[in-house]
Amino acid sequence: MLVFAPLAFGAVRMWTFLVVQGLATGVMVLWLVRLGLGRRPKLHWPPLAWAVAMFALYAVARYFTADIEYAARLELNQVWLFALLFLAVVNHLHKQDAAKAVSFTLIGLATAIAGYAVAQLLRHSSQVWNEVAPYVGRASGTYISPNHCAGFLGMLLPLALAFLIVGKIKVTTRILLAYALVVMVAGLAVTFSRAGWAASGAGVLLVLGILLGHRNHRRWAALLLVVMLAVGAVGTSQYLSKTLGYMRRINQPDDNGPGVLDVSSRLEMWRAAAQMWRDHFWWGVGPAHFDFRFREYRPESFQLRPELAHNDYLNLLADWGTAGGLIVLAGMGIFGLGLVQTWPHVRREENVFGSGRSNRFALFLGATGGLFALAVHSFVDFNLHIPANALVGVTLLGLVASQRRAAIQQRRPRLKWPGKLALSLVLVAGTVYFVAQEWRLGREAWWLAQARRAPAFSPMQVEALKKAFAAEPKNFQTAYDLGECFRNQSFENRGDYAALGRQAVDWYAVAIRCNPLGGYPFLRTGMCLDWLGRPMAAEPYFSAAEQRDPNGCYTLANIGWHYVQTGDYAAARQCFLRSLQLSNNYNNIARSYLEICDAKLREKASGRPFIPAGGGQNGH
Repeated sequence: MLVFAPLAFGAVRMWTFLVVQGLATGVMVLWLVRLGLGRRPKLHWPPLAWAVAMFALYAVARYFTADIEYAARLELNQVWLFALLFLAVVNHLHKQDAAKAVSFTLIGLATAIAGYAVAQLLRHSSQVWNEVAPYVGRASGTYISPNHCAGFLGMLLPLALAFLIVGKIKVTTRILLAYALVVMVAGLAVTFSRAGWAASGAGVLLVLGILLGHRNHRRWAALLLVVMLAVGAVGTSQYLSKTLGYMRRINQPDDNGPGVLDVSSRLEMWRAAAQMWRDHFWWGVGPAHFDFRFREYRPESFQLRPELAHNDYLNLLADWGTAGGLIVLAGMGIFGLGLVQTWPHVRREENVFGSGRSNRFALFLGATGGLFALAVHSFVDFNLHIPANALVGVTLLGLVASQRRAAIQQRRPRLKWPGKLALSLVLVAGTVYFVAQEWRLGREAWWLAQARRAPAFSPMQVEALKKAFAAEPKNFQTAYDLGECFRNQSFENRGDYAALGRQAVDWYAVAIRCNPLGGYPFLRTGMCLDWLGRPMAAEPYFSAAEQRDPNGCYTLANIGWHYVQTGDYAAARQCFLRSLQLSNNYNNIARSYLEICDAKLREKASGRPFIPAGGGQNGH
């Protein structure tokens, strides 16, 4: 799981996450086997596990009360996967050899991804495997977004640094770690992620700052700090400053390219997320509901689709409310207390050795630094919503939490038959649930992939979408896409336009039932009813669309289109002007129809026909 997810675009695609989910199912099956074959099965349940279990149960409760079942279920799958992974790490990877193997695997993987990122920049390429990332002049490694690649590297830089300085390892391994550290720093640099740089620097400084106060490692920590600063300064001035990514991100921070968020846009999203939380204070808007609720809170100056708040803390409060925030805050407090309890133990064991080196101390220090980098980066990005990065974070969290048991000399209690039965039931239920989800979502992903390959709005695409919806009848987007297919076929008069229009309306109704928060199905229903000659029936649907997206330039442009169909050119003109005021970029609907409205209003005022510029080619 830890190797595949970062290599597969961060596991953000449905098929990639299904692979991760399948591997998680394998983890549960292996745990069941060990539980059944073990003569003395034990269970380690650190205090942090209570917070993890509480949030997992809270996620189940919010799933049953969510407005959009499909979105809430996908989020629930991730929450339970991470919770089970945490418990698996705590119970099965608590020994030093296992923890060291996992740590070195992650460091090796980060080195390879960082090397791939450097190669991308040297080749001036935005290609990631068989796809092209939209971030020109920036490297993203095996991720689509450079920021998420930076988040991944930022978690593992402190870990590599800690093992390099204080790990009890061979000279050859130490040389390889030094090489890995250089490559990881270079890979982080070429992402040009300013937040990634700051968060990674915070994690590294935490590690070096602690070691500077330790006499055994003070000299090496100081030397490495000076070397990193010197190399960073020389590399930036001599090479990075001459690259396109640096000039866009540093010299001209507002020139980030199309669709890339600047500081003011992030502030607008954060204000919307904060208002969303205040309006749904205790329970939030629902799991993974931020994107669907955002249009209701959209600022006038923000016309993009954010998907997430670009701040994991505000996103948590908006989606899960104060109740979810308090559970996470309690977990953070418990984890902090565990660090305090574990610190004397790892320091004491480290002092036993004459060299002052200890793998336990290196893991504790490096993982803590990596988690600190993740926490800092989460203020301005959404790494916790990238499955690969969340998996790494949960693994580091479990490795550190498992050290508390040895610190307080706590023995893992043997499971008697009631406890063994309860744990077995949980694992069996989790396995059955994940297998069912694999089958259901896997078939949907297959048919959606076939639909994407088919010609747009073609009968082949319709057939593939219908099979995808049959596999997953709660996916509102599939129902909406089917409505779009029939609407376009009707508007292009492919056959019986009226029957096709009615089919489109039926599919939009399904989309509305699955997602009552979306405005576009209402908008398209109104357009179809106008097309079918029922403008009075269309009016409530356009009003519902405007209520769900009052500041959306696209929504207002299409409402203006409705008024054009009814002949109310004055009302249509106001909608188009408002739409263009919100956004003049790529707003061809409002721009072209505004000319028609002006022409019709002049014609009405003068009492004679008026032909607009272009010879009247913009007829509706």
